[in-house]
Amino acid sequence: MEEPPWKRLRLSLERPYKDDAGQPIPALLDITPDGQYVHEPKEDAAAQVGENLRRIFLERGLDFFDKRKHERDMIMEPDVHVEDEGEGNFHEKEEPEGLKQPMTPEELFKMRMEILPQLHIAFGEMSQARDLLSLLLAATMPPEAAPSLALDAQPSSQPQQSTLTATVVTKPPPISSVRAFNAQLVVGGKDRALRQAADLFKFAAEKMESGRLRSETYWVDALRIRRGNWGLVPAPLPLGSATGKGADKTSKDFLISFGMEESPPLFRRRAIARIPTLGIDGNALEFPLRQRTRLHVSVITTGASGSRHSVRNVIKIIDNTSLEGSLRAAQAEVVEQEIFSALIKEASTLPTASARVSERLIVIEADQGTDLQFELIDEGAVLPSPFPGNGSDVCDLIFAALHVLLLRAHALVKAERLRRIGSRTSAPLGIIQPPPILQPVIDMMQYRAFCDRVYSEINRKVQALRQAGVPASLQFEAVGGSGEEFIAHLRENRARPIGGQALIRIDNRHSLRFTFLSPSMLIAHLPQATMGIASIPQLSQLLGDEMGACLLKGICDIGTERCGSVNGTWFVDTLTGRGVGRWEGCVL
Repeated sequence: MEEPPWKRLRLSLERPYKDDAGQPIPALLDITPDGQYVHEPKEDAAAQVGENLRRIFLERGLDFFDKRKHERDMIMEPDVHVEDEGEGNFHEKEEPEGLKQPMTPEELFKMRMEILPQLHIAFGEMSQARDLLSLLLAATMPPEAAPSLALDAQPSSQPQQSTLTATVVTKPPPISSVRAFNAQLVVGGKDRALRQAADLFKFAAEKMESGRLRSETYWVDALRIRRGNWGLVPAPLPLGSATGKGADKTSKDFLISFGMEESPPLFRRRAIARIPTLGIDGNALEFPLRQRTRLHVSVITTGASGSRHSVRNVIKIIDNTSLEGSLRAAQAEVVEQEIFSALIKEASTLPTASARVSERLIVIEADQGTDLQFELIDEGAVLPSPFPGNGSDVCDLIFAALHVLLLRAHALVKAERLRRIGSRTSAPLGIIQPPPILQPVIDMMQYRAFCDRVYSEINRKVQALRQAGVPASLQFEAVGGSGEEFIAHLRENRARPIGGQALIRIDNRHSLRFTFLSPSMLIAHLPQATMGIASIPQLSQLLGDEMGACLLKGICDIGTERCGSVNGTWFVDTLTGRGVGRWEGCVL
């Protein structure tokens, strides 16, 4: 809205020098008792110069300008003269008192400035004494006796009058422009003061209203967090609070604890949040010790040609805009940091793998040509999508298995702690050692590489049979059972080894079965025996022998069928590994 005209008026604080008619305002020197103004006379420049020259000739002489410089200096300073100039000595000599020169205007002005204040003071004291005396006489003496004691006596023939009189002097009203200027100054000052007071009250009201809204939002968020089953713990007393006997130690606030119950104290202290009370949005939480890092799992494989292929897990980005989302994101970060801390402790004691450990990076050589890498990366460096390749499923499985193994460790530690608390024995309680977290993951990685090598060897033999025209099929199952059974194995106190089997059918009649357990145990189930296989060459030899025996047996069956009319006999010589056929008069 547009302001009124009187608000847009701006007046200068400069003294007015013209009246309403545009005439210059002279300087006011005095006001007479009858109300007349005495202004400062206007000086004429030419008259002032002439007066100054006249004074020079009167005080310095008519030949002042005709004298030399040193003579003029002697006239300016008559009390001091120079003697013995040839010797370079300067002496001051005072002239007799009767021969002194007249006072200079400067000296006269100086003396006047010294005497006039004293005269004014004396005049004021005399006037005050006279007024006081007249007041005392008027208050104490009778009216008929007062004229006889007056200060100035009058002849008896004339009527007596009081010597002391009073004159009322009133200040003349200022001119209209000055009055308007003064009025605008007063109005402007009052308006400014009122506006400042109004702004102050408005600011205080807004602060009170915002404080009320923040208080309501604070408790609504607290109830919402409690409804979400997040832990609320009492906040510590502020610094400087009384802690002695009889002091009030009741907590006035609370904190949000989103850490796991059996986590180490370091991570439980880190998993703390609080609801802000000043200057932050209502849906936001403050995390004093949040590091904003995520766990990054990578599998790096090196091929025979030296090429490296890397895959990583998919990191889920949690929305932080809501209370529930921010707490879940912070909890995921703390859990992953605890997992990484446990991995660092176990990486140096692995019996079947070598590891390189740094502050935020762990590289483990899980198998020949396969490196398993765990890294804590900043939240801003998380990529939105994984690298291309099918191996990212393995990284996601490892990432999920680490959480399951951590929960298993927490459950076992809690169960052991409760068992010790409930026991009645007085034996000292030792340190509870949690089950390993990294070793089952390394076993899974080694088992995966083992299954790949076994599958490639068996599949090569099966493909050879197919190319030879012999019907052959392979059923390879690396992990037996369902996903629920696999997770149940990880949750047990002692994780059972993962197992699977491979079934080979040759010529739709013969079968070979192999079972394997993690990390690298292979068992062959043959018709005549069950034996363990310790190496890939041994597996290749066994497959060759068994497949050859199956082929020879098939050849013998065909021979027996064809030579039935001549009473032929076909069998397999296990010592020589040959098929032998006999009938009348012939041996093959």
